[in-house]
Amino acid sequence: MRAAVLSEIDGLVELREVADPIPQDGEALVRVRAAGINFLDILIRRGRYPQMPELPAVLGVELAGELEDGTRVMAIVPAGTYAELVAVPRAALVPLPDEATFAEGAGFLLTFLTAWVPLTRQVRFEVEWTVLVHAAAGGVGTAAIQVARALDARVVAAVGSPEKLAVCRELGAEAAYVYDEIPEDLRVDVVVDPVGGELFEAAVGRLRPLGQLVAIGYAGGLWPELQPAQLVGRNVGVQGVYIGRLLRHAPDVIAAATRELLELWKGRRIRPYVGAEVPLSEVEQAHELVESRRSVGKVVLLP
Repeated sequence: MRAAVLSEIDGLVELREVADPIPQDGEALVRVRAAGINFLDILIRRGRYPQMPELPAVLGVELAGELEDGTRVMAIVPAGTYAELVAVPRAALVPLPDEATFAEGAGFLLTFLTAWVPLTRQVRFEVEWTVLVHAAAGGVGTAAIQVARALDARVVAAVGSPEKLAVCRELGAEAAYVYDEIPEDLRVDVVVDPVGGELFEAAVGRLRPLGQLVAIGYAGGLWPELQPAQLVGRNVGVQGVYIGRLLRHAPDVIAAATRELLELWKGRRIRPYVGAEVPLSEVEQAHELVESRRSVGKVVLLP
């Protein structure tokens, strides 16, 4: 089969012929029809991910495809979805809704779980709260806008460039700003932050009393040091979410959240926003699109 392989940090992701996977007990062979690109793939490529795989490695943790009998499925796996075939634990398989495309399936689970779990399990969420979403035109951001709207929140979107504002409004954001144009007096109840760095630090000051900052990632730089006094004095909190760890240590939480999200999808209240579908042979261009932050929504590979 063909697979996109990373051999060394900062190296090329090269398309190669590799051995087909052999399913073990409890696994099913999935023919990959679409593989989601996530920023964690970029972090692995740059040697910045906390749990680095042994190289060479086939990247990718998210897929949609078909079982040998034609059943349409999607899944999150530890690695290896930039390939034509993947052996997937049967317990990890999730049915792909009939009306969904494979590209949408590859862009659904990780992004929507990353938004849904903290906003329903970690944050004391109230109806009509205001939620500020950083990187709102990205994969997690477009999911977070829709999730917050499904929870009856008012959404304010923040993005890195003006051409991304319209997408945020189309998805339900009541207001949308480029980062350096966010009003100084904006105060919100929840911030969803996949960016880190300076935006994370500024977000603490935008929280109303009892507000919560949801830390998801550090695409824009590592998180600054945060002293408890900065939280205690403002009566605010910080929640962290890492779906990979929950998959290993709280699979019941992930299973329940997945069922809830599927119901919302079937009810047309949420839907993955796929911004680009790129052939597996052009994985380098797809990574550049994500790493440069020029992409909108989810970028998926089509083997």
